[in-house]
Amino acid sequence: MRLNRPRIAPLADDELDADQRESLNAFFETGRVFNIFRTLAHAPKALKRFNLWGGYILSEHNALPPRERELVILRTGFLCSAGYEWAQHEVIGKRCGLTDKEIARIKDGADADGWNSEDAAMLRATDDLVRDHFISDASWAALDFLSDKAKMDLVFTVGQYTQVSMMLNSFGVQLDDGLTLDPDLTR
Repeated sequence: MRLNRPRIAPLADDELDADQRESLNAFFETGRVFNIFRTLAHAPKALKRFNLWGGYILSEHNALPPRERELVILRTGFLCSAGYEWAQHEVIGKRCGLTDKEIARIKDGADADGWNSEDAAMLRATDDLVRDHFISDASWAALDFLSDKAKMDLVFTVGQYTQVSMMLNSFGVQLDDGLTLDPDLTR
């Protein structure tokens, strides 16, 4: 985590105005409103639209299978030093089929022992996007196993989670209860 306290505090239930409460309604229905959403509720119209795009990224409409999507999200969060993002998606990644060993290996990137060629190609493309905002020709060619739509969704996913990481890091969003900060993401 880059900050040990929020720069923009998450809103408590009794601090919400009508627009903010309405922007969080779907989360209230699930019984838990995470700190990221309580923080983004300071801008309720932006939060509504953010949730639409994020909903696409995390949906079955994304051509990346859930495990591979989480592989890319976790690598993005790690490269962006986003402790909150890593902690949330470590849990989600396990639900989507990533093993503890794979999650630990994501930190080492595409060249770590144990990745198949497809996982390594997606990790390498993620590195390209986060570091250079462009997938190199060699990395693009290695993604030949993906459809054009899946390649687009890989770029969309890395872009979305780079933005999320920027917000989490800059706003100082703190971990939700029950999450543990990875020691490699402390500053």
